Amino acid sequence: MFDAIVSWSLRNRLIVLVFAAAFIGAGFWSLARLPIDAFPDTTPAQVQINTSAPSLNPIEIEQQITFPVEQAIGGLPALRDVRSISKFGLSQVVAVFADGTDIYFARQLINERLQAVELPAGLPRPQMGPVATGLGEVLHYLVRGENHSLAELTTLHNWVIRPQLLTVPGVAEVNTWGGERRQYHVIVDPQRLIKYGLTLNDVIETLRKNNENVGGGVISDAGELHLVHGIGLATTIAELEAIVVTAHDGVPVLLKDVGRVREGHQIRRGAVTANGKGEVVLGLGFMLMGENSHEVTQRLERRLREAEESLPEGVAIDVLYERTELVDRVIATVRTNLLEGALLVIAVLFVFLGNLRAGLIVAAAIPLAMLFSFSAMLQFGIAASLLSLGAIDFGLVVDSSVIIVENCVRRLGLERGTRSTLDIVRDATLEVRKPTMFGELIILIVYLPILLLEGVEGQLFRPMALTVIFALTGSLVFSLTLVPVLASFGLGTKARERGNPIVRGAQWLYRPVVRFALRFRRMVALGGLAVLLLGALLATRLGSTFIPRLYEEAVVVNTVRLAGISLDESVRYGLRLEQLLKEEFPDEIRDIWSRTGTGQVATDAMGLEVTDVFITLTPRSEWTKSLTQAELMAKMQVALEVMPGMRAIFTQPIEMRVNEMTAGIRADLGVKIFGDDLELLKASAAEIQGVLQAVPGAADVTAEQVTGQPMLEIELKRDALARHGIPGQQVLDLIEALGEIKTGEVRQGQRRFDLVLRLADVYRADPMAVRKLWLPTESGERIPIAELVDFRQVEGPSTITREWQKRRVIVQANVRDRDLGSFVEEAKERIASEVELPPGYFVSFGGQFEHLQRASARLMIIIPIALLAILFLLYLSTRSLVDALLIATGVPFAAFGGILALWLRDLPFTISAGVGFVAVSGVSVLNGLVLVSTIRRKIDAEGRSVEDAIEETRLLRLRPILMTALVAALGFVPMALNTNVGAEVQRPLATVVIGGVIADNLLTLMVLPALYALFGGRSRRVVG
Repeated sequence: MFDAIVSWSLRNRLIVLVFAAAFIGAGFWSLARLPIDAFPDTTPAQVQINTSAPSLNPIEIEQQITFPVEQAIGGLPALRDVRSISKFGLSQVVAVFADGTDIYFARQLINERLQAVELPAGLPRPQMGPVATGLGEVLHYLVRGENHSLAELTTLHNWVIRPQLLTVPGVAEVNTWGGERRQYHVIVDPQRLIKYGLTLNDVIETLRKNNENVGGGVISDAGELHLVHGIGLATTIAELEAIVVTAHDGVPVLLKDVGRVREGHQIRRGAVTANGKGEVVLGLGFMLMGENSHEVTQRLERRLREAEESLPEGVAIDVLYERTELVDRVIATVRTNLLEGALLVIAVLFVFLGNLRAGLIVAAAIPLAMLFSFSAMLQFGIAASLLSLGAIDFGLVVDSSVIIVENCVRRLGLERGTRSTLDIVRDATLEVRKPTMFGELIILIVYLPILLLEGVEGQLFRPMALTVIFALTGSLVFSLTLVPVLASFGLGTKARERGNPIVRGAQWLYRPVVRFALRFRRMVALGGLAVLLLGALLATRLGSTFIPRLYEEAVVVNTVRLAGISLDESVRYGLRLEQLLKEEFPDEIRDIWSRTGTGQVATDAMGLEVTDVFITLTPRSEWTKSLTQAELMAKMQVALEVMPGMRAIFTQPIEMRVNEMTAGIRADLGVKIFGDDLELLKASAAEIQGVLQAVPGAADVTAEQVTGQPMLEIELKRDALARHGIPGQQVLDLIEALGEIKTGEVRQGQRRFDLVLRLADVYRADPMAVRKLWLPTESGERIPIAELVDFRQVEGPSTITREWQKRRVIVQANVRDRDLGSFVEEAKERIASEVELPPGYFVSFGGQFEHLQRASARLMIIIPIALLAILFLLYLSTRSLVDALLIATGVPFAAFGGILALWLRDLPFTISAGVGFVAVSGVSVLNGLVLVSTIRRKIDAEGRSVEDAIEETRLLRLRPILMTALVAALGFVPMALNTNVGAEVQRPLATVVIGGVIADNLLTLMVLPALYALFGGRSRRVVG
């Protein structure tokens, strides 16, 4: 079949060129439309369910909201995990579904179950979070104005800026963080209520019934239809204060007689400060799942500038963080690596072929294969990213073209003028067609098992494998069609192969090597075995981690203070931290801003004691305190040690969000302790925290803060209430009014603001003032609330986290200067031996370690599958089991080279390095296949002895073997040496391939002749 393809292509050269031009056009069209991102989105299909209850404490949130929601969604199909957080004023339940679940199907299932959830009266319905992922937070911007209050800025953002941004295609949500959400407060004076014989409930019912608009249907008058509209909704403070509550001695008692109305703001659950200059309003743009982050961010920025023009004078918008910066830097790194790799490959081709036109023909395979890849990536929905493009080695892409063109140049030089160019090119192509085609297929097929990876690692590396498969498929197709056609046009019959001093020098050096290998074949074979044993020993010395850390040119410092700290104190701490870091690192920090607590849409559920400090960095060329981001983060950590009463964990924006959304953990490792009693969980977490801190390599070790929240408990005395004839609801209304009771809304045009009832600030600012409240009885007496309730000041939980409806506490740790795998193994051993958990309590390990374990187990299946696939294809190519096994010896030699390269560069084993081992196992057999197939042809077709066949093949195939080896290795050199943004992820893969290719070729050129001399003569007898 392949012979027919080559012959047809050479007979129909014009048609082939037309088809190639069409492919080129389709490739450029696809490239213009290809999505671009930093790296693949690894967030699983998950749905956030948020319920806001501004006045409830964590225990009541758990019991009244979280538990019913968890119960409702249990048992859904494909539901993989359920996590929840119960905090002051907020319940968040996260439902994680199996990979491949359609997000909209998952949300439909959740929505159906939520309709059946029964919550206590007065609590809002649960709401699903935006259809966004861990990489969805693409834009941070500030709204600031010198002569405008926080409430005014928040209102402008909610009602002017946000609606315009929500019209941008691809936007899932625009969140408001910080500021003050405007409300209208009815401040009731309990003493005035008693004066007029009223209760708090009387005021609440009055507001609800006297502040609304109604419809009265229609009235017909003289054939004309009139719509009836009853208007009773107040729009100003004066109108609210004029509402009649009751009549006292024939005189109306107005709302202003029992209290006052004023503008205020909602109970604040979060705040934002920036650049050490005070509070601001932060806007966050979220991208819809599956959208192109680069395009969505650019659209948001354009619309943001249009929205800015509609703001009042003095109000400005400052963009702090945009995903396009990281994407552009990462893509620039990939583009540089690919360009430099291509130039190195082309240089090798010109040097070894010694023929400019031949070099250009081979080099043409590079852009053609890439354009073919772009078309396929667009069809399969694969974004151009660090990982999808980062594994493409142009040396692999041109391997088959190198061997074909090299043979065409050689045959045209030998047969110059004796036959037509078409005949010589066809015969030269068919002569090496079988080994080159099978070699390409082997390289292509070894990438197929990578598609079997699952979970986060599958989402990371499947795009990489598919992109390489597309490029190799394109290369294979063009090598059988277009390359022979171009060779027939570009290489004339009078072409003469010029002497190449580099090739002659290599042959001169290799001649004694191969003779030595043939003479001392057993010793050489044993030496090869010894090398493999050394590689196995080195492999045990390599550490392991999931994937290398991608430095994003941005830092997040997750700071935690004591539970119970006020929002004002957290804001003061955040400002001081910003000023400290700005003063210490003026040349490194571009912008710094702090997010405390929770945003308006609770995409990130944090308490008031937790602050995320975001830092965007200047270009590295401007840095004066550090050379790398890792070093800078370490120095920042030292600088923050002067801040008392605070724990700091250093991470990065995307890294933090992905870790948190995939495992609910913000660090490399999380030790989860499960149980029921919060105090026992706290004690066990403290023990485990101490153990982890003693493990070498531990950094940022923190235990989740679950208790320590001061609480004022007010418990009803049932007997006292009965004795005085006071309903318990009357007391509970008074207590609830210490927070806020929503009674309606105030409309101003299109803007709507909540109308809430509260007690005066004096009662909310001083716990002792609450004891001075009085309540009226039916008989007209006044009873102090202290006689009706018990007051207790206790310490309660600040946060209650659950997983599968079981309470848990997490001890988190980052790992520095050590691989994750060995760190976790040592931590497990120490925890098992040093920590004794109460009966019914247990631990599990999460974070990146989970992904590493699952991916490593999967690779143990994938690598044998890849090796069996290689062996099967080798057997199909050679029709000899012995020849196939001899060629396959290149795989362990390549593995030795990869291991040695990682060890020399002090790099741990990562999943990207594992992918490199899979890739180099395919590359390693190509040269062996070319060498053995030529040796076998000379033995079978020309009747040469084994040693003579090896000697002649050495001279004949040394140039293509060296070329394919060099182009494969040099194509990855820029990736291995690059230090720009994103290079960290590519470095292990490139290192493994370079080391593997070099070791395979050095050892194969010596060991394979020795092995073939020992066993190759038996190959035909084995088949027969």
